[in-house]
Amino acid sequence: MNQWLQSFLDDSKERLTPYRGWIGELKNPQTLKADIIAGLTVALIAIPQAMAYAQLAGLPAYIGLYASFLPVIIAALFGSSRQLSTGATAMASLMSATALQPYAAEGVAAMITYSAMLAIMVGMLRLSLGMLRLGMVMDFLSHPVVVGFTNAAALIIATSQIPKLFGVPVKVDTFEHYHQYLWNLLLALPNTHLATFAMGAFSLGSLVILKQLAPRLPGVLLVVTLSTLLSWALGYDRLGGSVIGSIPRGLPEFHFPSINLNFGQLGPLLTSAVIVGLMGLVEAVSISKAIAAQTRQRWSVNQELVGQGLANITAGLFQGFVVSGSFSRSAVNFAAGARTGFASIISGLLVAVTLLFLTELLHYLPQATLGAIIIMAVFNLFKFAPIRRAWLVEPHDGIAAVATFTATLAFAPHLEQGILLGILLSLGLFLYRTMRPNFCELGRHSDGTMRNAKIYDLPTSDTVSVFRFNGDLYFGNTGYLEGKLLNTMSTKPGLKVAVLDMGGIGLVDATGESMLERLVDQLSATGIEFYFARTNQDVYRSFQRSGLAAQIGEDRFFRERKYALNHAKAILGDAIDIEPLRMPVRPAA
Repeated sequence: MNQWLQSFLDDSKERLTPYRGWIGELKNPQTLKADIIAGLTVALIAIPQAMAYAQLAGLPAYIGLYASFLPVIIAALFGSSRQLSTGATAMASLMSATALQPYAAEGVAAMITYSAMLAIMVGMLRLSLGMLRLGMVMDFLSHPVVVGFTNAAALIIATSQIPKLFGVPVKVDTFEHYHQYLWNLLLALPNTHLATFAMGAFSLGSLVILKQLAPRLPGVLLVVTLSTLLSWALGYDRLGGSVIGSIPRGLPEFHFPSINLNFGQLGPLLTSAVIVGLMGLVEAVSISKAIAAQTRQRWSVNQELVGQGLANITAGLFQGFVVSGSFSRSAVNFAAGARTGFASIISGLLVAVTLLFLTELLHYLPQATLGAIIIMAVFNLFKFAPIRRAWLVEPHDGIAAVATFTATLAFAPHLEQGILLGILLSLGLFLYRTMRPNFCELGRHSDGTMRNAKIYDLPTSDTVSVFRFNGDLYFGNTGYLEGKLLNTMSTKPGLKVAVLDMGGIGLVDATGESMLERLVDQLSATGIEFYFARTNQDVYRSFQRSGLAAQIGEDRFFRERKYALNHAKAILGDAIDIEPLRMPVRPAA
């Protein structure tokens, strides 16, 4: 216990000082210059995106800027990836909007308070997982489920911005079901506000053109600048167009959310925090792994959890909302040459400069432009090829992906129900596969290997059978293996010897061990010798500890299948025929 506690304390010290690994590199002028340029580049994208994502979450635009200041710096200091750019993201914003929907009737001030509390909850969850080294919980989010959810979420996000482009008063979070929103949106389109539509078409068209023709230019910044100038010059707000309006000048203040801390009030928010906390990490972990693979820098999922946790706690304490690692901005950060976390610190400081001195310049920024920015940002989230690939690799994975996609749309705006269904379905299908692993009788192929006799139409012996079982032997599939063995043996009345190839079995639990002992006794009583070949060392040691090896006889275990066959031939002689299973003799050269 003392050793574990000491190890935990030592590990905790490292978890809270990861920046020591790169801060010394800033002494190199080239590194410092590269980080400053990368930080400036990311900030030019992050500022308009942050405001757009805040509105996606149902919050005032300036809350996005608050979430892009201190949380970004904290994530850079305490995270593992040097190039990961943290801040407001489309996915986290949409899931936040879903979590905050029950509190919308209480007004904007209440929404801001509850969003800050949600960020703190998410931060506490991620920080706890990181400090306790429980990053492996991410493995329960299978790739097909994540892909299915991401595609559905991207579709919901993109369509939720259509009212901003057409100037119609329809909001996705005011409807119980997603299809109701789509129907009401169609009904409202004839009332399109022409000035808003023109601004939205200009913004979205410009973003598309710049991305296609000049991908290296800061397209988002250029479109924001041009649309804001047009809005000011043409009197867009006087024409009925919606603009950002006044943004409070100054940095966010420290403020703990003043909420009645009772489970009845915060229970639903806590459930959402778990879903948002885990799903939001998928994007951060994916991009971090991809960058680490290219830079060959050391990366730790637990350390990333600590960084993301502290960033969200900071966001909640300084009037922000849920933040996460951004795939698009991290890619820009990496491509711009960022070498250390200092690039993200520069980005956060530039947001602070904006809050202090540049807020008046954003007053005339059209809401339609922000909607166009979000649509362009989530366009890259549409990835249907991985769903098809998952189906080709394992149909069950394809089913899980399609089911998650469909359920997320069906349950929207209650996104947590879609992802939970996907997780439960993927786990259920996984259990089903482990309950029915591959079982076959082996025959000797002409190339000398032993393969599935049925698939390759290989000859077998009427007196000797070699079986293979690919999968851990546990309570869920013990009956399946026993039934398969007995049913296959029943087709060979003259069977004298059965060999079970254990090479594909990495674990045998108590139920499986009990079945093997019982099977050996039953077969021995009917005159059939049962042997084990290629038993995993860990499995064999467990048999020794339990006494099974001594009970059934250690002479029943063989390192190779051929040794088991030769042993049986030596004992039973002409009573068995092992010729179809022998290694072919190759002629001398």
